[in-house]
Amino acid sequence: MDKLMDNPWFLKILALLLAVLLYSSIPHTGKKLSDVNVPGEQTTETIKAMPVKVYYDTENLVVSGIPNTVDITIKGPMTHVQSAKALKNFEVFVDLTDAKIGKQKVKLKVKDLSDKLKATLKPDSVEVTIQEKITKEFKVEAEINSSQIEEGYAAGQPVVEPNKVKITGAKDIIDRISYVKATLEEKGKLKETITKEARIQVLDKELNKLDVVVEPGTVKVTIPIKSNTKTVPINVVKKGTAPDGVTIESIELDQKEATVTGNEDVLKNTESVRVEVDISKISENTTLTLPVIISNGITKVTPQTVKATVVVKKQEEKTVSGIPVKIRGLADTYKAEMNDPTSHTVNLIVDGPSGSVTGLNPEDFTVFIDLSGLTEGSHDVKIQVEGPKDVNWKPDKSTAKITITNNA
Repeated sequence: MDKLMDNPWFLKILALLLAVLLYSSIPHTGKKLSDVNVPGEQTTETIKAMPVKVYYDTENLVVSGIPNTVDITIKGPMTHVQSAKALKNFEVFVDLTDAKIGKQKVKLKVKDLSDKLKATLKPDSVEVTIQEKITKEFKVEAEINSSQIEEGYAAGQPVVEPNKVKITGAKDIIDRISYVKATLEEKGKLKETITKEARIQVLDKELNKLDVVVEPGTVKVTIPIKSNTKTVPINVVKKGTAPDGVTIESIELDQKEATVTGNEDVLKNTESVRVEVDISKISENTTLTLPVIISNGITKVTPQTVKATVVVKKQEEKTVSGIPVKIRGLADTYKAEMNDPTSHTVNLIVDGPSGSVTGLNPEDFTVFIDLSGLTEGSHDVKIQVEGPKDVNWKPDKSTAKITITNNA
């Protein structure tokens, strides 16, 4: 017998026989063991943020006012409470399948919770609004922040594809729609045309975002970016007066055009830029580096400076003396006597570039009086001078006194 007790198989068979005998000795009532009401410790637990399901005609109605979650407190046997809290194998719901359009107060309910548990909801009822669901088509406007455009560039008219979307929601929400925008969110500055997907935003007149369904939710937006520049000539503006004896012969710039940047309206009215040369300080040939001056509204100019080469001619003054005064235009029937100047000559004060003035002689000038149309008698006649084109002159006498007599 002791050997049998030491055999593990003998012990297993003995345990099985005892179990069968014990089962057969228990009276059978048809109830499962789990149905036997065994007294246990009672407890209470609160489950936070339990999702709320809503049952309604989703094809034709829109419901608002239902909270996304509620808190539920459950009370009952500890094992049941702990199981329900862990598994959350029950549902909090609102049944609006038979509800009518309008505002109404409805109770939140619980299903699939053990009948051994008592549930308390917070809140246990809510005010809901049931509205007709409608779908309407709206045009989409593209929107981009102007600060995203690189300086010197401008955005053209955006292109949206598709340019219309269907928006579905409650009728009163659809009626509030004021703006349907495709907002292009781009990091960095833009200086070339861009095409990207953009989210649709639906807003009321106060720019509040509206809770609606948009189809499609994104659109393709193309923003044309163009350079806001213009090429214009650079003008030379002389300031001041050249020193005595100095003539500014020419001012040449190493660059004759500049590229300016600004908004479109400013560029339309910009025909040129300028450099200013103060000739009062120039007495010799020189090259100056000068800033390019722009008008108000121009934000950038290229180049910012240019080189101006200034060529000067120094002036010289000289008196050319003893130039004879000739008579022209006297009719053959008359003769003329020059009473003044008695020498029948004048002196010229000549000024001009040194190279032109230095070698001048009386032979380089023609001084005359024109007696055409004059008759007998004494006359004061203007003295006229012809000479080189690159110099200036002034006679010491402006008129000659002439007596005309008949030649017969």
